[in-house]
Amino acid sequence: MEIPYLYVSLLLFLASYLFTSHLRRRISNLPPTVFPSLPLIGHLYLLKPPLYRTLAKISAKYGPILHLHFGFRRVILVSSPSAVEECFTKNDIIFANRPRMLFGKIIGQNYTSFSSSSYGDNWRNLRRIASIEILSIHRLNEFHDIRVEEGRLLIRKLLSDSSPVNVKLVFYELTLNVMMRMVSGKRYFGGDNLEEGKELREILNDTFMLASASNVGDYLPILSCLGVNRLEKKLIALQERRDVFFQGLIEQLRKGSRDHEGNKRKTMIDLLLSLQESDPEYYTDAMIRNFVLVLLAGGTDTSSGTMEWTMSLLLNHPQVLQKAQNEIDRNVGKDRFVDESDIPNLPYLRCIINETLRLYPAGPMLIPHESSEDCVVAGYNIPRGTMLLVNLWAIHHDPELWTEPERFNPERFEGVEGTRDGFKLMPFGSGRRSCPGEGLAVRMVGVTLGSIIQCFSWERMSEAMVDMSEGPGLNLPKAEPLVVKCKPRLEMQNLLSQLL
Repeated sequence: MEIPYLYVSLLLFLASYLFTSHLRRRISNLPPTVFPSLPLIGHLYLLKPPLYRTLAKISAKYGPILHLHFGFRRVILVSSPSAVEECFTKNDIIFANRPRMLFGKIIGQNYTSFSSSSYGDNWRNLRRIASIEILSIHRLNEFHDIRVEEGRLLIRKLLSDSSPVNVKLVFYELTLNVMMRMVSGKRYFGGDNLEEGKELREILNDTFMLASASNVGDYLPILSCLGVNRLEKKLIALQERRDVFFQGLIEQLRKGSRDHEGNKRKTMIDLLLSLQESDPEYYTDAMIRNFVLVLLAGGTDTSSGTMEWTMSLLLNHPQVLQKAQNEIDRNVGKDRFVDESDIPNLPYLRCIINETLRLYPAGPMLIPHESSEDCVVAGYNIPRGTMLLVNLWAIHHDPELWTEPERFNPERFEGVEGTRDGFKLMPFGSGRRSCPGEGLAVRMVGVTLGSIIQCFSWERMSEAMVDMSEGPGLNLPKAEPLVVKCKPRLEMQNLLSQLL
């Protein structure tokens, strides 16, 4: 029986396409790729949730630096510390751009917000404001009393509540209260603004949910034109809600620049409004709204999630919890509460946090970068306009880099300064687009965990181990919120009585 002419033509076309693609890649000295790359969709057929695990398996099979096609976009997937180092040292400026995606267009105010803006004058100015004006050591020290007060209020809440503790909830409310008091002077949870706080929480939750939503139109634009994806309408609706909420905050602070005691406020929004007076064309209300939201999104869910993962690990490893408690008793004592200044003297606590960030990084995939010109990484040519995906989760779990990578072992970080171990551990990213809030996060996470370990005994709800399953989302949440039992330590009763 004769094979239909059309069938033969399709086979020849496909064979020609694959051969030409392979030849072009070899001539161009591109990194290895995955076979096959299908017409139009490229390697999109490979992507399955959770993305960081799927891409880690692909890298383990095909290599630590790969050249892929997601629709019309070239992508370089990196899961090697040496390749990451090349990207964020000698090629740091080249990879400082952001790819243009629908989320950045709508939520990022047409790619002008701090997180979505590409490298240039606008981004450099936003980075300067974040690093020097907002999140510098001097500014963080000014907000020290806010963090201390919220920490004490958390301890008081745990003392007065005899029911099981929803750790996820109390950590989230703590971090949001701290951030909002720094941003606007308002306290939402445990104060007079509970409904407003719930509204903000919904806005932030929807932001993370939609940021992690797949948008095939970012890779196959023709599908967006055909209306296949309805994500755009959801993003527009979210942006409108965000604008109304944060514009309300701006107007409240614009009307009065002093607090209830008559002192001039020094909140982040106040600072931005003072800059607006000198340059109103740049520091518009829209710019302030988006800048503040980036700070909140980056400083709440990530820190509270890290603390929840840490407590989950400690409850499954009570000997580690006891060792941390002994260290605090030895170096801080039982006559005063842990302070941020104590953290450098609690090296084992820092090892615990480092190991948590290794196992459960708040951003398992770095926010995508894009090359602004041709460059070379690991000896391969990387064309201009290539999206860079760095799989932190794969690096943090690589058995060639870490002994027993799936095991919780804080001792592996003994002697390591801070939260970095070269380019093997990068929970806050690296290079000029690394997270400017690292200093605040380290203080918040360290002193909060130190305080509750110092003051309370913690137990699982049953003999069963805490479920460590990972939920869906951009920031690697736990699938099931951590609920535990806690009671005041007998040794701390005299100190804790001061809070009642």
